[in-house]
Amino acid sequence: MNETKIKLSATELDLVTNATVLLTKNTIIGKVITAFGALASDMQIAVTASHLPQNVLSSTPKIARGENYLGLPWVMLDYPRVFAKQDVFAIRTFFWWGNCVSVTLQLYGIYQQQFQAQILKQLSANDNQWLLCCNTQDAWQHHFKASNYKPFSQFSQQELAQLPFIKLAKKIPLQEWDTMNDFVKLSFEALLQLLAT
Repeated sequence: MNETKIKLSATELDLVTNATVLLTKNTIIGKVITAFGALASDMQIAVTASHLPQNVLSSTPKIARGENYLGLPWVMLDYPRVFAKQDVFAIRTFFWWGNCVSVTLQLYGIYQQQFQAQILKQLSANDNQWLLCCNTQDAWQHHFKASNYKPFSQFSQQELAQLPFIKLAKKIPLQEWDTMNDFVKLSFEALLQLLAT
């Protein structure tokens, strides 16, 4: 029998023998989930006063978590949310370990048809800091590399006319943790304004 000896580097050995690292990570993830739960309550109040389609208004918040988005833990809050085969309406708040917190509006199908013209018109008329997804192949990528997002102002009219979906996002680095709640609330409110008819 061929025995393969797996060796750990000094850094790996230090981490594997230190339970505090994972216990602290679990505490932080718990705090993110608690924060997202409180934000979801505020979002439900804000959405009630909006003029979104009834099936969007009747959706409920969903918080999920995972360990491996591009190798790192994450927590997301989807609200409001409608995920049908061809039609998607979602505002996603996404905590990504080691990276950022982001707020994203994602529209396909009938929701893209209903809201795209007014969103693009408002974004064109206002100085904004929204990023628009330039990855036309995979709407489920959440990273902020240049292959996935670029500033709205850098899109040509031809590119805007050919969008296969709408995916707008803003982000803040995790170093700005203390402003996370305000960032999420303000971004969420701004998205509701863009969707107002």
